[in-house]
Formats: sequence, C-alpha cells, structure tokens
Amino acid sequence: MTTIPKPKAAGIGSPLRALPFWLSLMLIPLAWFAAIQGGWAIVLLPVSTWYLFAALDVLLGLNTENLDTETEDRELTWYRAITVIWAPLQFLTLFGILAYVTQTDHQSLLWEWALFVALGVMSGTIGINYAHELMHQKPKWERTLGDILLAMVLYSHFRSEHILVHHRYVGTPRDAVTARYGEGFWRFFGRVLRESPVSAFEAEAAMLARKGKPASALSNPFWRYGALQLGFLGLAFWIGGLWGVFLFGTQAFWAIWQLELVNYVEHYGLTREHLGDGKYEHVKPHHSWNSAHKATNWLLINLQRHSDHHYKPDRRFPLLQNRAVDEAPQLPFGYAVMTAAALVPRLWRRVMNPRVQAWRSTYYPQIEDWSAYTAGSNPRPR
Repeated sequence: MTTIPKPKAAGIGSPLRALPFWLSLMLIPLAWFAAIQGGWAIVLLPVSTWYLFAALDVLLGLNTENLDTETEDRELTWYRAITVIWAPLQFLTLFGILAYVTQTDHQSLLWEWALFVALGVMSGTIGINYAHELMHQKPKWERTLGDILLAMVLYSHFRSEHILVHHRYVGTPRDAVTARYGEGFWRFFGRVLRESPVSAFEAEAAMLARKGKPASALSNPFWRYGALQLGFLGLAFWIGGLWGVFLFGTQAFWAIWQLELVNYVEHYGLTREHLGDGKYEHVKPHHSWNSAHKATNWLLINLQRHSDHHYKPDRRFPLLQNRAVDEAPQLPFGYAVMTAAALVPRLWRRVMNPRVQAWRSTYYPQIEDWSAYTAGSNPRPR
C-alpha cells in the first residue's frame, strides 16, 4: 500500500506563512474604489478595518503560537516587506486621491471630507502602526520610512515620545500615553494631544544637553520632523490649495485619533510599583494588556502582543511572543472591539475596571492603598 506523504508545513521564511499579514493591502484598492465610486463606498474603509476583523476574530479565534525568537532577519523578508512597501503605497494613495477629488467635480465637499476621514482610519490603523514597527529597527533607512509615514499624518513627534518617553516611563505619571484608572478616552485624548509634543521635545532637548548641545542644534530631530510635515502640507496645497490642505489635515487628525484610541486600550489602569525617590520597578509583561485574537493581529502585525513588545522592544513583529494569562493581563476581545467600547466611557469602565482590580490583586497583593495610583495622583518621578 502506497502512503501519500503529507505536505510539509510552510517554514518561517515562506511567503505563505507571512501572507495573512499582507491583508492590509486590500485597503489600497478599497480606498481608490471609494474615491471613484463615491457615495456609500466610503464606509468600506472603516467597515473593513473595524467590523470585518472583529467578525473574523470571532470565527478564527485565538493564535497562541510563538515563533522562535532567535530567527534571523533574512528569514523574515516576507514579513518585513509589507512594512517597507506601505509607505510609498500610502503616499500614492493619499496624494493621488487628493488630486482626483480636488480636480474633479463629481461629489460634494461634505462627501470629500467624509472620504478623508475614512482615509485617516486607514493611515492611522495601518500607516502609524507600520511606522511604529519601523521606528524600533536598527537600519536607518527603516527608521526614515517610519518618519515619512508619521509626517504623512502630521504626528512626527510620536517617534521621540514613544521611544524616549513612553517605553521608559510606561505605567508611571510621567507617561502621558498610559491611561489612568477611571479616565475616559475623551479626557485622555485631549491630555495626550497637549502633553505628548511637550514631553517629546523635552526628551530630545535633554539628550542634546547631555552632549553639550542646545535644543536648537540641527541634530535635534524636530527640525527633520518639521521639514517633512511642511513638505507634505506644501504638496497638499500645490495639489488642492487650501481645501487640499484641509482634507490632508482631516485624514491626519483621524489617523491620530485612531492611534491614541489604541494607546488608550493598551495600558489602561496598569501601573508600575513606585519604589520611592521617584523610582519605579522595571517594565514587565504584565504592564500591558495582551490579546491573542488572530485576525486583528494579522491586520495590526501583532501589535496586540503588546506585553512582549514592551518587554523586548527590539523584536520584529513576527517574533513577538503571545503572553499567557499567568504572564500578562488579557483583553476580553481584540482591539477592533475594545477601541469601540472605549468610545463609551461608562461601558468601558464596566468592562475594564473589574479587570484592573483583578490585575491589582494578582500582581500587587501587598499594595493596600491604591489611591496614590489613580488618575494622575501618582508620585511624579524627578
């Protein structure tokens, strides 16, 4: 009797293994279809990012598989490629559609505004997320691509804030992006918009001061950030005048809104233990919420494995490890559902506050008085 051999499973470096993470590319033709078709087609972008993947999470369940963390970069080519090609694709899509809608007269101004809101969902959900992956890498050209993606949403300071402030001070009052226990998203959003640019600039200025340079030194990346952002605003003006700038700014605002909505979910209510004298314990996996929902991790290139990202920030996204319930707190749903819940503060607190309380009992049973760890009242490190 002849035995038919089973096909071998695709290896880590196989394009088939990486293929699910390329699903974000479907948003490019959808964006163009929405621009050309008009009308109802606008809803395809938010529906595809928020609702489709929420439904797929229900159908496909969780993915707890972890790849070997010692895998070399050469075996990750097909994973890395998606983050590299997205920047030129987003550039051509945003400015191509901007030219199309401002130089034709087939839709109303209100419709054009709504279209660029939808495009902001795309550039925020995918573009900023890929910029986040790129800014953590060692090759300078990858970090430059990340800068370009951030400049396309007028949020370049996010790189400095994220690397120099957020990763260092996550779970402490010095980190604006750590959502305080009991703090609603809308209050959080306003606070982050005020505080993050300031803390990012102060962090860069402090680095320059340690080198004996003033904050105005040309090596301050804020000069580069400003030049890139002005360049994109100038291009938007050249294409569509003041209306083109307004539309470009519209997508940037909603991209930022999408980013900070995710930031709100990632660390809500989680704090590091204050050790005294402005010092806090080291960052550990249990200082971020983890989610193993498969489909949304495909779309967001494993961003939901955020517990491991903060524990090992230099790991490329395919190597991020899913942290089990005994290592990190777990979200009940993927980001697609959790970000929607965050928009309704009363619902959010009903879902998440008991989980934060359980987290406190699990990881810090020795802390009896949590009043010093609630919204904004922690001792501020010096």
